[in-house]
Amino acid sequence: MLRENERTAISGLAMLVVLPAAVLGLGYMAFGALRAGHLGPFVLWVIAAIVVAIGLGGFFVVNPNEGKVMQLFGDYKGTVKRPGLRWANPFYTKRRVSLRVRNFETAKLKVNDARGNPIEIATVVVWRVVDTAEAVFIVDDYENFVHVQSEAALRNLATGYPYDAHGDEVDLVSHTAEVSKQLQKEIHDRLAQAGVEVIETRISHLAYSAEIAAAMLRRQQATAVVAARQKIVEGAVGMVEMALELLAQKQVITLDEERKAAMVSNLMVVLCSEQNTQPVVNAGTLHN
Repeated sequence: MLRENERTAISGLAMLVVLPAAVLGLGYMAFGALRAGHLGPFVLWVIAAIVVAIGLGGFFVVNPNEGKVMQLFGDYKGTVKRPGLRWANPFYTKRRVSLRVRNFETAKLKVNDARGNPIEIATVVVWRVVDTAEAVFIVDDYENFVHVQSEAALRNLATGYPYDAHGDEVDLVSHTAEVSKQLQKEIHDRLAQAGVEVIETRISHLAYSAEIAAAMLRRQQATAVVAARQKIVEGAVGMVEMALELLAQKQVITLDEERKAAMVSNLMVVLCSEQNTQPVVNAGTLHN
């Protein structure tokens, strides 16, 4: 496996003084040899001046949070990360690789969740290059590789969870943080071979697909109504039980089983009804 080899390069400021001075000095000596009629030394000085002049092509600039991957005729020589004006072999090819933190948002993907319901989902991925050699030489285009693999990981993750669930089951809606961490791990595992680190992932869009959105909304509303009714009934039963216990403890009135049943029925109607109940005044006796 090809790994990054960080190396240093000669300061470009020093070479910026040395190389032009050497070119001028060699040119002056060649001109002096030509005036003296010494053609042999003239040719040598000219060749030396040309060689030194070629060295002027070795200057390059490294910006902060940037690396320059250097190759010599296809052979990887190392990566220069120290910022500033630098100089290296002019025959080195120097490819710029940004080490800055970058982010992108995937397209809204249409996938089926764990229950087969079509949903739309998108995520924001925050990433950076941590190994320039792997990013340049292991994959063909590391930026496109990041985008494609992120979408593939998102599709795979979405099919493993239901859109919404009840109880302790992990779903996409109620457990966003947990799902995002799992997505980050899956994307990181896919991009590790490209020298890329995934810093964070966040689900940015999550919804049912348009063709079933209305039906699923009605289902959610019905589920919410059932859950609310369940809570109301549980509360009403507790209140009725408490009322019967208090009546028995304080001996306010003694009720037979039939009257208890009637009282329970009336209280349940009052407590569980969606509309205000209308009281009926009994002007007769207890049993009439």
